[in-house]
Parts: sequence; structure tokens; C-alpha cells
Amino acid sequence: MTLVIYNTESGKKSPLEPLEKGHVKLYVCGITAYDYCHIGHARSTLVFDMIVRYLRFRKYKVTYVRNFTDIDDKIIKRAQEQHTTTEQLANKFIQAFHEDMESLGVAPPDLEPKATEHISEIIELIETLIEKGYAYQEGNDVYYRVDQFKSYGRLSGRNLDDMKAGARISINEKKQNPMDFALWKGSKPGEPTWDSPWGAGRPGWHIECSAMSRKYLGDSFDIHGGGKDLIFPHHENEIAQSEGATGKTFVQTWIHHGFVTIKDEKMSKSLGNFLTIRDILARYSTEVLRFFIFSTHYRSPIDFSETAMRDAESGLGRLYTCLAEIANLPGRGAEDKPRTAGKKNITKITSLADRFVKAMDNDFNTAQAMGHIFEVVKSLNIIRQGLPKEPCTEDLQLLHQGAGTIRELAAIMGLLLEDPQAYIEKKQQKILTQLEIDPTEIDSLIQDRTEAREQKNWALADEIRDKLSALNIDIKDGAEGTTWQVKLP
Repeated sequence: MTLVIYNTESGKKSPLEPLEKGHVKLYVCGITAYDYCHIGHARSTLVFDMIVRYLRFRKYKVTYVRNFTDIDDKIIKRAQEQHTTTEQLANKFIQAFHEDMESLGVAPPDLEPKATEHISEIIELIETLIEKGYAYQEGNDVYYRVDQFKSYGRLSGRNLDDMKAGARISINEKKQNPMDFALWKGSKPGEPTWDSPWGAGRPGWHIECSAMSRKYLGDSFDIHGGGKDLIFPHHENEIAQSEGATGKTFVQTWIHHGFVTIKDEKMSKSLGNFLTIRDILARYSTEVLRFFIFSTHYRSPIDFSETAMRDAESGLGRLYTCLAEIANLPGRGAEDKPRTAGKKNITKITSLADRFVKAMDNDFNTAQAMGHIFEVVKSLNIIRQGLPKEPCTEDLQLLHQGAGTIRELAAIMGLLLEDPQAYIEKKQQKILTQLEIDPTEIDSLIQDRTEAREQKNWALADEIRDKLSALNIDIKDGAEGTTWQVKLP
């Protein structure tokens, strides 16, 4: 099977063919460090965490670079508002970002370069662009000359003439063309500065990523990623800068994930629907958020709502419940007993890995891959529930192997990493606490029901069962007595 990826630039799926055989070089635009991360950042980091995990699962070597923008107009403005330095502000939110990523279970990238640590590389790249006629100096500023780059707009599909017709030059800018963009900005009083051939100043946003990706991945590399909001102007400008300087194809494949909305509206602090990662994890577990994110294909928009999160929690609970039930089964059974598992269910279980890989090889289709996992859970439940008192070893081994395969594959999405029985117990205890139910009260009711059954008082026994059901408690009668568990949502 061949892994194919949708390339934003070509608008179609193409096979992954790394420039260096077996080695995928990936660059993802990281945060601008001036505030706490929101659910949009969560989707971005989780999507590329999944992509890296899957590439490594498919035996590729991966070099993963994700940068920090730690100098920028937004950072300067926020630092001034908070009467602190840009360095202190950026470091504060970089630390907060790392804490959030740890909470999300996101593996760190191989490299996390900061823009301010690569000023010399940025200056060198700008000098090259000036020498080649792609950039020009105006006062202490340096601008990129978009007219000089003939394929400008190819990533976003925008026409340069149309863009110029609707653009305006700010009164404080000295651009030759309204679409030209800043590579270097002369510093205003009170702003952080670095020395350069054009005077004291700081880098523009777009040039940072061109310089850092080039240093760590070379003039050309395999995959560049980010959200759809970065296609224009950020990634469009990166192409112009990098290819203008090197004359080589900058990126082979562009990956962009879809937006996150809140109740079908764009997230905004003014609308009061701005949700940070910390807000969400205070109410839901990391795996519930991951389940929600990966239930939708990464390129599609996704709408965050309490209903969607409850559905994700319920779906995750179904997976853990199946695994916990299987974990309670013995490893071996009677060798002389016939199989009860049907051929159809056996085939579904044993073919899961192949079907999962086929889905993921089709542009990382996690939604379809998760669908295959749920199909197998259904088959596992049918077999488990149909087991005789003395099941055969083959059926038990099939159940345990199926559960193991599910856990191995789900781990690519960062799911089912907890001990299943511990997860169920923790979830049940949480529900009992929320419902203010005392477990000793349940045990007492079950004892009353047992006595009623012994006295053949079936009406009272049924009444107690109904009372327990109303309390969200499921009971199960067995040879060793009656057991109970909380109904998971």
C-alpha cells in the first residue's frame, strides 16, 4: 500500500515520495507566543502529532521541526500593555504551551527553533534576496518585491493583479507595490532591536520560517504544514522568499488542516466563545478531546459543542468497556470445545490492521480508521457475549488479540493508552460523585434484592432493579452473585 497525501498546492492527492528515501522532513508553523493556546492550536498540534506517529508506524524516519515566533507585532503590543519585555512575555507563553502539550500527550518535535535565535540566518537570507533583485530597502525597512516572483499566488490560487487592484498602501509604508511585504522592519522607539545592514530593526513574520526551515531541513524538504488560515499570506510568502533565494522547489507537499468553530461560529473573545486548551481539559479528558478531533478528517471543518464532546466521551467509553470486558476473560479455555465465533466476525477482527492502514494511507483518514475500529468492537462484543460457560481457547485468543490490535492502532491517535479497567473504574467513580450516590447504598439495595429473590418475591426484586436502573446502575446476576456497574454516558 502507498501513502497518498492531499497537496494544497496541486489540489489533489499524490504518493508520498521523500526526497531522501525513507526519511520524511516536516516543518510546521508553531505558535506566536503572546497568549494561551486555544482549541484551534490543539487541533493543529494533535493533527501533526498523529501524522508523525503514523509516519513512524509506517517505518519512515521523520525529522519534525515546529518553530516558535517569539518576536512579532502582537507580542510587542501585548508586552507594552502588560509592562513587560517581549522576551519575558514570549517565554511565559512558550512555557505555557509546553505545559499544554504535555497535558495533551503530544510528543515534542525533534527541533523547536525560536525566531530570535536565528537573526543571523534571517539577515543572510534577506541579503541574498536583495542581491537577486527580489527585495529592496526603503529607509530601515526591507520589502519583498512580489512582481519579481512570477508564480506568486500559486499556493492560494490567488491572482496577483486582482489582489493589487484591491490593495492599498498604508500612509506610513514606502512600498513600491501594495502587495509587497516586509522582510525587515526598522524598530520604533521602545521596541526590541537587532543590528542589521539596514539599521536597527527586527525580522518580519514570514522570513522567520523560511530561514529556520532552510537551516534545519535544507533548501527543499518534503512536507510543510499548518492551518488553512496560513495558506495566504504566510505560506504563499514563504514560497516566494525561499524559492527566490535558492531557485529550488521549496516544499514537495503542503498539508493544511481545517478550522474549528464553536457552535458554528468563528472563535472570538468578543463573542465570548474563546476556549483555551486549559478550559477544555478542565472539563474533559485528553483522550475525549483527541477522540473528538480525530472523528473528523483533518482537512474538514469541525464544530466544537458540548453535545459533540459528550458524544466523544460516550464513544471512547464504548471502546474502553469492550477492552475491559475482554481483559477480564481467561487467556485459555477448553481445548476440546468447538468454536462459536462466526467466520464473518473472525475475518473483521483479523483484517483490522490492513483496513486501518488502508484508511490512514488515504490522506490520514482517521475518521474512517476509527470506523473500522468500532466495527471490530462490535464483532468482539458479539463473540464475547456469545461465549459458552466453557469457551474454547481459539475464541479467547481471538478476543485478546483483537483487543491488542485495537490498542496498538488507536495509540497512533493517542487513544486507549490507559489501563481499560482502571479507566472504567475512574469513570464510574466520577459519575457516582456527580450523582451524589453512595456505593454502600447500592450494595445495600442489591442485598435487599438478593433476599427478595431468595424469598421468590419477584415483584420486589424487579422494583429494586428498576430503582437501581433509575440511579444509572446496571446489575448482572452470575454464578458468584450479583455485580453492578455504572452506566457510562
